Amino acid sequence: MSFLFANSLIDGFFVSNTIGKSIVIAQIVSSVIMLAAIIGKWRALMFFSSAARRFMSDFAAENDVLGYYLSRRPSAGDTGFVRLYAVTCDRLLKILQPNITTLMSGRSREGMAALTAHEVELVRGTCEHVLDEQEIELESGMGAVATVVALSPMLGLLGTVWGVLDAFAEMGSAGSANLATIAPSISSALVTTVVGLLIAIPGVLLFNLLNAKIRELSSKMVGFSDELMGRIACEFQGRSS
Repeated sequence: MSFLFANSLIDGFFVSNTIGKSIVIAQIVSSVIMLAAIIGKWRALMFFSSAARRFMSDFAAENDVLGYYLSRRPSAGDTGFVRLYAVTCDRLLKILQPNITTLMSGRSREGMAALTAHEVELVRGTCEHVLDEQEIELESGMGAVATVVALSPMLGLLGTVWGVLDAFAEMGSAGSANLATIAPSISSALVTTVVGLLIAIPGVLLFNLLNAKIRELSSKMVGFSDELMGRIACEFQGRSS
């Protein structure tokens, strides 16, 4: 049955007009692009998730919010949780004082290495800005997948309508409503819709799978940013003005 189905699609493709063939070729090319985008995005999300787990494990092992920063020196050029943490710590240290040794030795003293509520909000603003950037990066590439998923069946419908118009035009020219005459043209016109649905249905499933993973990672990043700012406020907010 599947062989007959595939054979009818192939036969319909070769029987279809130039517009129909062009639409099918465009659909196939776009599906290849979509598949490449999905595979690339999935691999990127798996790497992001793995790096996040390693970082959170190392960060949780530190007793101090700056412990990981001072021992590992993470770069602001990293992505994900590490970038969120590194940029926030960079901002924190610039507000406090440039000398890290003095900072670390003075944190247990009253009035030393402390932030005002306003300065905590400045650090929070930096943290939220980086969080927004990382959420946008997580969603990058999804637009291409969504575009192909949405346009494939629409292009298929366009090809079908165009093919049916041609079929009726041929029937009018022949002056006959014989089913044997019009059936091949109608069949070939339906090929573009079938191809579009074959692309869109698995595309929707994979798109939703990627979206679920993105939402999961985004939620974890939001939770980490809240925890990070909470710890910074607890450890450094000590001055009233």
